[in-house]
Amino acid sequence: MNLRTHISKQGTLFFAGRTAENNEELIAQVKPTEVVFHTKAPGSPFVNIKGAPQHGDLKEAAILCARYSRDYKQNKTDIIIHRFLGKNIKKSKLMKIGTFGVRNVKVIKVKKENIINFEANPAKKGQLMELLK
Repeated sequence: MNLRTHISKQGTLFFAGRTAENNEELIAQVKPTEVVFHTKAPGSPFVNIKGAPQHGDLKEAAILCARYSRDYKQNKTDIIIHRFLGKNIKKSKLMKIGTFGVRNVKVIKVKKENIINFEANPAKKGQLMELLK
């Protein structure tokens, strides 16, 4: 898998897709109780919080999802994110690669300022290696 990885400020591992094919790989490894994010608009990575989220992880994962979305890259505005559990993701044979149906969605609005702050202060690289030891 060539997924984007991110370690939250709390030390939680996040996975994010880079392409439609990556999103397929990401969703295939999501556990039913894990939290997943995607923008309301098409064209974003799915972001998966591995395990139980810590305080602050939901907001950080939503910002990560917004940051790499087509919607943010094109519009540089606030972004609407959908949050749902792995068990609420469905795929039919008629859906394109990287496309999924979801239910029981919770909506999060990510402010442009939060994305800008995230870009200026990303999590420290190298934390992933420490976490995996």
